[in-house]
Amino acid sequence: MTDNTPQADIAVIGLAVMGQNLILNMNDHGYNVVAYNRTTSKVDDFLKNEAAGTNVIGAHSIEEMVARLKTPRRVMLMIKAGKAVDNAIEQLLPHLEAGDIIIDGGNSLFTDTGRRVKYVESKGLLYIGTGVSGGEEGARKGPSIMPGGSPAAWPHVKGMFQAIAAKVEDGSPCCDWVGEGGAGHYVKMVHNGIEYGDMQLIGEAYQIMKQQLNLSADELSTIFADWNKGELDSYLIQITSEILAFKDNDGTPLVDKILDTAGQKGTGKWTVMSSAELGQPVTVIAEALYARCLSALKDERLKASKILHGPNPGFKGDRDEFIESVRQALYAAKIMSYAQGYMLMHAAADEYGWHLNYGGIALMWRGGCIIRSRFLGDIKSAYDKNPDLTNLLLDPFFAGSIDANQGGWRRTVSDAALSGIPAPALSSALSFFDGYRQQRLPANLLQAQRDYFGAHTYERTDTPRGQFVHTNWTGQGGTASSSTYNA
Repeated sequence: MTDNTPQADIAVIGLAVMGQNLILNMNDHGYNVVAYNRTTSKVDDFLKNEAAGTNVIGAHSIEEMVARLKTPRRVMLMIKAGKAVDNAIEQLLPHLEAGDIIIDGGNSLFTDTGRRVKYVESKGLLYIGTGVSGGEEGARKGPSIMPGGSPAAWPHVKGMFQAIAAKVEDGSPCCDWVGEGGAGHYVKMVHNGIEYGDMQLIGEAYQIMKQQLNLSADELSTIFADWNKGELDSYLIQITSEILAFKDNDGTPLVDKILDTAGQKGTGKWTVMSSAELGQPVTVIAEALYARCLSALKDERLKASKILHGPNPGFKGDRDEFIESVRQALYAAKIMSYAQGYMLMHAAADEYGWHLNYGGIALMWRGGCIIRSRFLGDIKSAYDKNPDLTNLLLDPFFAGSIDANQGGWRRTVSDAALSGIPAPALSSALSFFDGYRQQRLPANLLQAQRDYFGAHTYERTDTPRGQFVHTNWTGQGGTASSSTYNA
């Protein structure tokens, strides 16, 4: 067989850890893969080490890589999001033919993906933008895969993607077609936003118990391990328990030596920006994002801690009851976060003309990805029962869960506030819940203020919706009004 004999099912460009592990995963499932990297020495190193003994084929140029592929050619990019993806597309186009498929498996912004779908299709090719979640382990053993883009491309990758994806208990793959344009990357973006929220909520529960009860890392590890046996069963709760139990070389908890400044790669910020554009209150994700920003102000916080004062944390009462209240708060706030994420996806589907399968998305997140949990099975069940469900909070299971956990949630948020322990995500989740269930909010006063100073108009409770009026509040402003708008 010569070097130019088409024999490979797919090519993967980008040999960082995610790219390497996806290639090995594909190889494990019987697919022949061509590996290529712009720095070709990485190809040789990969074949000599991680891919030794596999059927992975190395390529040292795009021409060689393309020549190895069966038609329709499938080329998957596992490279940094942004301009690098556009550059790679331009390099590939001269070597591909009508019907070939370019796949972006990175964390691209969904609007970039939508633009690229149209561009690549205009050249006669097909394009997929797919979210891939699960980190290094997921990529190797089975990630959650969220593909969208050119619908005609899906039949050509469905078998492979569903084979390498994670599986739930009944064998269903955590991968299905999401929708047109940038839908796949949008759903991945929301996944990452929810991930921000989950991590912040867990961090706040950890901080509250640590400060109020003065618990050791080992004691906290045991608590999280116990929580992982119940309705909070999830990957993030599991690894939190393992992290808290992990010891440094001197035998002390490593977590206590990690500097409290958190990083981010942008997907959480994108989620919050999209929520603002669509007018959706994803308050938990927003607070999680800003909590990371606040954590980065380490030097300022050190100075402030010597000047600004508040109450001293301290707890008198039943320890086990307090821990149970924190667990209830974490679970209830988690429901709020996912409800908000689904609100955002509903709004995006309406805005961009996507046809999202919300129960299917929960299934895709049920295994392989970072937010995988038992809880997602409950979300899928909710949408299976009612595919037209407008908000998870209106599902009987979740409404009942909030009722059952609301007491501990309120006690925890109140105690944190009275003790001076920051709990922005837990408390904003509670405020959202209380706002969502109110028949009347103070926006009537807000609208009056807007009309007073800007003649922005308002609707009345005693006239049909959609009729806007302006009042001359001072007797001097006249009857001219500004155009009304929603924000």
